[in-house]
Amino acid sequence: MAITLGPNQYGKAEVRLVTVRRDGPVHHLKDLTVSTALRGDLAATHLTGDNSAVLATDTQKNTVYAFAKQQPVGEIEDFALRLARHFVATSEKITGARIVIAEHGWDRIPVDGAPHDHAFTRSGGESRTTTVTVHHDRAWVVSGVDGLVVLKSTGSEFHGFPRDEYTTLAETDDRILATAVTARWRYQGEVIDWADAHEEIRRVMLETFATKHSLSLQQTLYAMGEAALKARPEVAEIRLSLPNKHHFLVDLAPFGLTNDNEVFYAADRPYGLIEGTVLRDDAEDAGPAWI
Repeated sequence: MAITLGPNQYGKAEVRLVTVRRDGPVHHLKDLTVSTALRGDLAATHLTGDNSAVLATDTQKNTVYAFAKQQPVGEIEDFALRLARHFVATSEKITGARIVIAEHGWDRIPVDGAPHDHAFTRSGGESRTTTVTVHHDRAWVVSGVDGLVVLKSTGSEFHGFPRDEYTTLAETDDRILATAVTARWRYQGEVIDWADAHEEIRRVMLETFATKHSLSLQQTLYAMGEAALKARPEVAEIRLSLPNKHHFLVDLAPFGLTNDNEVFYAADRPYGLIEGTVLRDDAEDAGPAWI
């Protein structure tokens, strides 16, 4: 029986980086969590402990900070591309790099109706994300959003599903629909206005969620993905993960009260998890974009 080393990578996970760009009295904040991972001919370190091809993870961390100083971070996709290409160029044995970045939003605190120059409040739990994979001289960019919590109080139904001896869920033609959107979309090319693309994809997904009369969360998922692809031709595919944040009607009958879709119990678990991919039929091959 032969035993061999399979696919592997190594890097520094969740480097916390905050930068302040000071344009006179007005300051601009960037709050990122950056993870690096390097791939290549790394058999020696696994099999013999020879570290001659191993760029220390501490060095990778320091590189993140140095790059943030040497050039403004800018859009997270551009920052990730710069880092990935640098790491691939460090050694002939490093043939690939993956950079994962989550950007955490901050809003300016209003004072007397005007946004303050240098005081901020943290945005909700939503993060903007990107994963850049570089292999030799080719790059793949997958961007997205995490924790985009949405809810609509009507315009959603769920019925017509199979029933057996274990089914207790009642059918409904009017329910609360709520989820926390995790979306990842794969770009084709690099000459892209990353910020504009992100904002438009986010906007059309939100508009579709709000306006699409939903017969299932699966139907809503597809409609959101379809809208994103129609809005941005540079997006090859989009993958969505939508946990169903269940809201159950509270039985008020024991108290002599009726409940006309007004009072709900918001359950945090267990929850239905709806996931799917929407893609163009002529999309270029994904390569290592997702792995």
